[in-house]
Amino acid sequence: MNFLHIISEIEKVDPEVYGRLNSRRRVFQHLGGLGGKLAAAAVPLALGSIFTRAYAGAAATQATVLEVLNFALVLEHLEANFYNAGLANAAVTSGLSANNVAALNAIRADENNHVAFLRGVISAPPFNATPASPVPADFDFTGAQGGTRPALFADVLANPATFLAVAQALEDTGVRAYKGGATDLMSNKTVLEAALNIHSVEARHAARIRTMRRGGLTPPGDRASLVAPDAANPGGSPKSWVSGRDGNGPAPGKTDAVYGPGTPAAGAVTNIFYPAEDNVKQAAADITTLLSAAAVAGLAAAGAAVAATESFDEPLDMATVKAIARNFVKPGTPTFALLA
Repeated sequence: MNFLHIISEIEKVDPEVYGRLNSRRRVFQHLGGLGGKLAAAAVPLALGSIFTRAYAGAAATQATVLEVLNFALVLEHLEANFYNAGLANAAVTSGLSANNVAALNAIRADENNHVAFLRGVISAPPFNATPASPVPADFDFTGAQGGTRPALFADVLANPATFLAVAQALEDTGVRAYKGGATDLMSNKTVLEAALNIHSVEARHAARIRTMRRGGLTPPGDRASLVAPDAANPGGSPKSWVSGRDGNGPAPGKTDAVYGPGTPAAGAVTNIFYPAEDNVKQAAADITTLLSAAAVAGLAAAGAAVAATESFDEPLDMATVKAIARNFVKPGTPTFALLA
């Protein structure tokens, strides 16, 4: 039995297999001496025990590729319908500069293209499945869930400032959602690559919308958004990226979950850890302690902590993202059921 060949084959679909087992060197050491220590009949049992420990809980914590694709499709329908509704409303567009309307139309086109792409992937081989098919009537972008509770954003389709605030929260959710789903797509490299391509575009959307919000909505704001300071960042250009928890988002108290920790809130051996956006540790390394004094000099008052959080974005798990998305879907609809 060629243990190294087995590991090599597994590595093709799970590049982190060595991390799951042990360090690469120690895995080779253990497997190299395994055959000489056990009877031949016991070797498969020992090998099975190794992989049981390595993948314990995987079935319970990881979704299938098709589940992730349909989950992503529902989110893209949410975003596409949001921009379709907002940009068809003169109450929103009349309060924005021509440049900002053009940018939002470009974002809308991207989201609708993402919907078309994901539907095509799901319905084609090897999946040959039925794509999720939300309809515009399933959504309520006020956050009132079809009038079953008080609205979170009552004037979202009438006030351009509220519209952009919700747009930012949705885009930030999308960025974290695609990153969180990446581990579930590792068995299909083609789909994984496509998902990462969408992930980067969602991040660009979020950055553009932040720039629009912090620089101003109408002339000369559409020009100032690229060069001028704002009250939250005196002396410099507006930040167009997430910093810490971003003050819990554009509507604190309503958008906190977009920037907070995922579910589970604490890491465990059999679960993936989803920290909040103010996380300063990457791969167990505390970034704040790695920055030199020279690197921290000239930063904002929070210094290394701010630099550490701004340098990395964080993934978010499917359960938390579904809970965020349900705020904008009417209960009793097929779409709401898909987000259960």
